[in-house]
Amino acid sequence: MGMFPRIFLYPPGLTNFNCLFYTAATLNHRLPPLFSFLFPMLTLQTQSLPRAEALRRIQLLSGKDLRPLAEQYHVTVWKKGRKNKGWAGQVIEQYLGLPQNSLQAPDFGSWELKVVPLAHAADGALRVKESMAITMLESAEVVASKFEDSHLYDKLRSMIVVARIFENVEDTSSLLHSAAEFDLDNPSIRKQVEADYEAIREVIRTKGVDALTGETGEYVQARTKGRGHGSTSRAFYARALFVAHILNLHKLAWMAKVYPDDSEERGQAHLPNLRDSAT
Repeated sequence: MGMFPRIFLYPPGLTNFNCLFYTAATLNHRLPPLFSFLFPMLTLQTQSLPRAEALRRIQLLSGKDLRPLAEQYHVTVWKKGRKNKGWAGQVIEQYLGLPQNSLQAPDFGSWELKVVPLAHAADGALRVKESMAITMLESAEVVASKFEDSHLYDKLRSMIVVARIFENVEDTSSLLHSAAEFDLDNPSIRKQVEADYEAIREVIRTKGVDALTGETGEYVQARTKGRGHGSTSRAFYARALFVAHILNLHKLAWMAKVYPDDSEERGQAHLPNLRDSAT
C-alpha cells in the first residue's frame, strides 16, 4: 500500500476530531519538513525535544524518588483502589513537558519514551521485573502494514528507556536508576523483531486476532493488555529478556537480568543470541 492509505487507516474508536491529531502525529515524522506548513495547527500535539537533551535532563533525576514528583505534577498513582501502572512514565513526560495523549505516534515526534521497573532479587541483584508494553495492537493496521510502516516500528526505532527501582506493590517509593538510548539499528535484532511482527501478522491474517497467544515471537509478543481480568484489547510487548538486552547495549554499570518466568515461554532459550548480537 502507498503512504496515504497507511497514514489514514485510523485505529477504531477515534472520533473525527481525534483523527486529525492522529494524522498529524503520524505525518509529523513521515513527511519531509517542506510539507509541514500544510499542518501548522495539527502539530501542536507533538513535541520536538531532541533526544540527547531529553536524556541529559532525565539523567539529572538519577537517584531521585519519582513518587514525590508524581504529587508535584498531579499524576495519579492510586484511585479507588486501582493503580495507574503508567504513572512513572507520565511523571517523566510531565517533567520533559509532554502533554498527555493516547496517540500511537512516538511520544516526542521522532523518538519514544519508555519506563521499565527493576526489582531486587533474593541475591540483592537488580533484575528487569517484567515485559515492556510497546504499543496497542490494532488488527486492521497490522494486516495492512509491513513492518517498516507499522506502529511497532515507529515505537522501537528510536527510544529512551528509563529504568526505575520497584520497591513495593504500593509504589510508595521508586528511585530513578538510569536512562539509556536505544535504536533499532542492529541488523540481527531488527531482523528478528521484524520476523516476530510478520509471524503475528500472519496469525491475524489467516486465523484472526483471537487466535493470537503470547507464544508467538522471540523478542516481541502480542497478548492481551493487563493479562486476564476479562481484557480483550491486545498490545505488543518486548519480552523481559529483550528489555534486558536493550539496557545491556549501553554498558550500564550493572548487568540487567530477568526473573525466571514461565510466562516468557520460549524467550529464555534465546538469551545467548541476544548477547552475541550486542557485540
